This record gives sequence, C-alpha cells and structure tokens, in this order.
Amino acid sequence: MSGADAKGAGAELPAKKPAESQVETRELILPNDTNTHGNVLGGKVLHGMDIVCAMTAMRHCRRPVVTAAMDHVEFHHAIPEGHFMTMKASVNTTGRTSMEIGVKVLGEHPMTGEVRHTSSAYLTFVALDEKGKPAPVPPIDPQTDAQRRRFEQGRERTKERRARRKSGE
Repeated sequence: MSGADAKGAGAELPAKKPAESQVETRELILPNDTNTHGNVLGGKVLHGMDIVCAMTAMRHCRRPVVTAAMDHVEFHHAIPEGHFMTMKASVNTTGRTSMEIGVKVLGEHPMTGEVRHTSSAYLTFVALDEKGKPAPVPPIDPQTDAQRRRFEQGRERTKERRARRKSGE
C-alpha cells in the first residue's frame, strides 16, 4: 500500500512507515513485580503495555498523547519471577487524530532462551496540541504484507469501536 492509499484525514502530513516508531522493551521480572504465585502481576503487564504503546504513539506523531482505549486483553501464559518480559509495539492504523497501536508481550526463560507469547492488546491513543486538544497525526504507510494485514484489521477494529461508542456499550 502506498502512502497515498494509507492517507486518511491526516493527509496533509507526510505518511510514516511503521518501522519509524516501533518500540521494544525488555525487563527482568523481580520479586516486587510478582503476585503470590511468583508470576508477574497482570497490572504490571497492563501498565507496561500502556507505556510502550504511548512511546510508540509519541514517536509516530511527535506530540503528547493520551490513552483513549485498550481492547480485549487475555493472559495466555504467566511470566515467572526471574524471566524476561519483552513488549513489542507498532502503529497498526491511524485516523485523523488517533492511532491504534498493537502490542505483543513475550516471556523468555533466561537459561534456555525459550520464548512464549503471553498476551497481546490494541491500544488507541489521541495526539494533543499545545492546548490539550486533539491534533492531526501522520498517516501510516504499511510496507510489508504483515503490516498491511494489521492496517486493514486495525481499520475494522476502529469501525467496531466507533459503533460500540455510538450504541452506548
């Protein structure tokens, strides 16, 4: 998909490639990060998702952002104390002032190198201007088949979120 195809309401701004704003973080899960079962707290994972996605959104639009939504999150596998937690975030799609950021969380065993996908989510951020009002964001220009698939799927999720908001759900 070319930049012209990807452009939406933010068409006056130059399109950006997903690679320009992707963020990856990695941290060691310590005892103060865990629940009574010795696994990372769900709240810590959610907080980390919000941070890594906010960084991605800010890198994309180079403005302050606020979290507008976090879609369905499931914890498929636990990340035990002493393991590494990696978060990978990327802009999937953009609107006029909003961006959908996808985040994938991985757990890594430090001794074996085994990596497991533990959770994923989609977060929506809104860019803000100097007065704290929504500001235009650059459109995203997906480069790979996977990025184009995420772009199209993100557009569908955006329509679904708008429909839920409109219906009052």
